[in-house]
Formats: sequence, structure tokens, C-alpha cells
Amino acid sequence: MTGVAGTMKAPWSASLQRWPRWVAWATMLWAVLYAGFGLACALSGTSLLPHGGGSWASGLGWVVVAVGVLVTLVSGAVVRYGLRPELRVLLWVACGLAGITAFSLLMDVITLMVGQGVDSRAAAANKALAAVGAVLLAALARSDRLPAGAAVRAPSAASRPVQLAAWAGTLAFVPYAGMKLVWASGGTFAGITGEEILAVSERNGASGIFLTLESWGLDPTALLAVLGVFLLWGLVRPWGQLFPRWTLLLRGRRVPRWLPLAPALLGAATLAPYGVVGVGYLALATVGVVTMRPGDFHSSGDALLVGWIGIVAFAVYGIALTIA
Repeated sequence: MTGVAGTMKAPWSASLQRWPRWVAWATMLWAVLYAGFGLACALSGTSLLPHGGGSWASGLGWVVVAVGVLVTLVSGAVVRYGLRPELRVLLWVACGLAGITAFSLLMDVITLMVGQGVDSRAAAANKALAAVGAVLLAALARSDRLPAGAAVRAPSAASRPVQLAAWAGTLAFVPYAGMKLVWASGGTFAGITGEEILAVSERNGASGIFLTLESWGLDPTALLAVLGVFLLWGLVRPWGQLFPRWTLLLRGRRVPRWLPLAPALLGAATLAPYGVVGVGYLALATVGVVTMRPGDFHSSGDALLVGWIGIVAFAVYGIALTIA
């Protein structure tokens, strides 16, 4: 900390000095691997859509090849000529395409964490590769924004409106976590008992860890919601204020920006649109424009109630995470 300016020198200045150059090479390597992945899928006729999509869907592999080749050329030009304005524009375009492709990756991660298989391994791999690419492309596009060894602002709390958004995202999960804990403890909600929910999870291929936690009264998705709230507040409050003892352990070291931002961007890009679209669908189902299928519940009304609790939580939290 340096007086009135309230700034501090980044502790990893040596790494920052090499960062602009190695991130260009890392992006180029990713682009080559991504193009190779797309070529393999295109030649083998593998669909990159979660639910197949017909023979035409294998043609998406050629789109992946095109994106990979484009990024290879652009990142190579950055290495040779530096980050020029036209190259930055192409990087952001490719970053946007990668971000769109990575949409719903978080859902695949959650599905794998609870022991259920993804709809398509190739589609999940494509999303994961695209997410890595989006981070690298964004880093490369901004690699000249912070000169090596430059002073950066000391961490401070976000503005009051942003913290209010964080409170909204936190409170939105309270009904969801309560509903899940009722089932996990063996209670009944929306006409279905905890034993029935456990049977449904087992039938859908939940892992032994998931079922064990459920039997202990701990719903894994509720625990994930707690981690999500932890991440949300880590973005709007300095870690030292949230956990004073950690400050002593870290001894003044700063948490790398990418460490919380990577999962935050992934969560925001998935949950915000998923929740907003879901709220629209539930609104149509509520007024009778579309029919809500009961699924594993005993009636459409029960499914609608549970849907509102879950989707509103995702929507409000996703928006709050985007703001944070």
C-alpha cells in the first residue's frame, strides 16, 4: 500500500513480464488442438450437439476447424507483429463464438459431479475446449492492458448496488436450498417425499457419493449453491474482509484474478440465460399457453412449483453473478 494512491505492487511481476508472450503461444497451441478436434469429429461424422441433431450436425466439426485455423493465424500474427487493433477485434469475435459454444458447460459439470453421464461426450468436450479458448482469447485480447510490474489498486468492496445484487443472488437460493434439505431429511414437498426423490436419483444414475450425502440429509446441489454464494461474495468483497485469518496465511499475496473469474464467467454465461429463458417458459406454463409435463412429480402443478423455485434461483443468481 502506498499512501493516498492506495495501490500495491503485484507480487508475481516476473510472471507478468512473460505473460503477454506466453499467452499468445498458449492460445496458438489451443487453436491447433481445437482445429484438430473439429477435424476428427468432422471426418468421423461425430455430432457436436448434445442430442445428435441428424447427419448435418457432424458438419459443425468443420466450423470448429475454421475457428481453430482463424485463431491460429491471428495468434501467430500477434506473436510476430504485436497486438494490433484489427487483431484485437478478431480475438474478441472468436472469444464470443467460444463463449457461446461453451454455454451449458456448467450443467455438464454438475451432472458429472452427481454421477450421471452427459448426453454426448463429444459435445461436452467441445464445450470444455471452447471454455478454455474463451479464457485464453480474452487474456490475449487484453494482454497489453497491464504493463509488467505496474501498480494495481488495492482490493476494495464493490459499490452498494452491486452488493445489493449479491444479496439478491444469495437470498434467491434460500427457498431452493430449503426445498432440497426437506427432501434430503426425508420430508415431503410438492407432493413428493424424500424417499421418492432418492429413488428417482438412483434411477437416473446418481453416484454413490451423491446417494450417500442424500442419505445423510445433505443434498449435493444445495452444497453447490453454498459454494456459488461463496464465489459471489468473493467477487464483491475483499477476501481479507471475508476471511481475516486467511490474510495472515497469504501474507499480503493477491488472489490471481483468473482464479475466481474463470468459474464466475462460466456460471454467469450458463445460469443467467438459462434462468431467464426458464422464467419465460414457466410464465407461459403458468397462464396455460404451454403445458408443463409432470415428469417425476405427481402433477403438473407440483412440477411447476418446483420449477419456479429452482429457475428463479438460477435466474437471480446468474444475473447477480454477471453484475459482480
